[in-house]
Amino acid sequence: MLTVALPKGRIAEDTLAIFETIFGDTFVFDDRKLILETADFKFLLVRNQDVATYVYHQAADIGVVGLDTIEEQGLDVIRLLDLQRGRCKVAIGMRKGEKLDLSKPEIKVATKMVNISKRYFAERAVAADIIKLYGSIELAPLVGLSDVIVDIVETGTTMRQNGLEVVEEIMESTTYLIANKNSFFEKKGEVLDIYEKINRVISAK
Repeated sequence: MLTVALPKGRIAEDTLAIFETIFGDTFVFDDRKLILETADFKFLLVRNQDVATYVYHQAADIGVVGLDTIEEQGLDVIRLLDLQRGRCKVAIGMRKGEKLDLSKPEIKVATKMVNISKRYFAERAVAADIIKLYGSIELAPLVGLSDVIVDIVETGTTMRQNGLEVVEEIMESTTYLIANKNSFFEKKGEVLDIYEKINRVISAK
C-alpha cells in the first residue's frame, strides 16, 4: 500500500480526479475526514506547506505539491513528475509605475517565501532585508513596510486591485509528484507503477 499526501483544496481534487481516471473508481474524502483508505492507497489530506514534510519524514511515500513550495522548503525528496497543474509564478511586485532598482544599497522585501527571495537577491549580489509575512502581502509596499513583495501570482489580479504590478518573474511553478527516497527504493515497483499511470493520463491531455 502506498501512502499519498495531498494538499487540501483544488490540487487534492485534481489529483483524485486523475486517480479516478486511472482506476475507474471514486476517490472522495468523507466529510471532515483527513484519511481516505482504499485497497491500494491511503490518502492523507494535509496543509499545502506540510506535504513535503510528510513525504520527507516518510509519513507518506509520495505526495503532490507545488514546485514553489518544494523550492522554498528545500527538503530532500525525489521530484518524480511535473503534473502540469496549478500553474502559477513566483514574482516581484511593486507599486504601479515604480521600477525595480537593484543598485540600491538595500531593498526591503515582504514575502511568505523567505528562502526563494533570499536566493534570488543573493544571486544578484543585492542586499535584501527580508520581512516574513503570513498574509496580506500586498499591503506591505502601500504602507511603507517594504519596497517590493515576492508572492505567488496566477493572473496578477490581486496585485492590480491593490495598486501593484509584477515587475519581475522569479520562477514558474506547477504541481509535482514527489517521493520519499527510502520509499522509492523499498516500494519501487508500486511507486513506478503509479508514476507511469499518472504520466499516461497527463500525456493524453
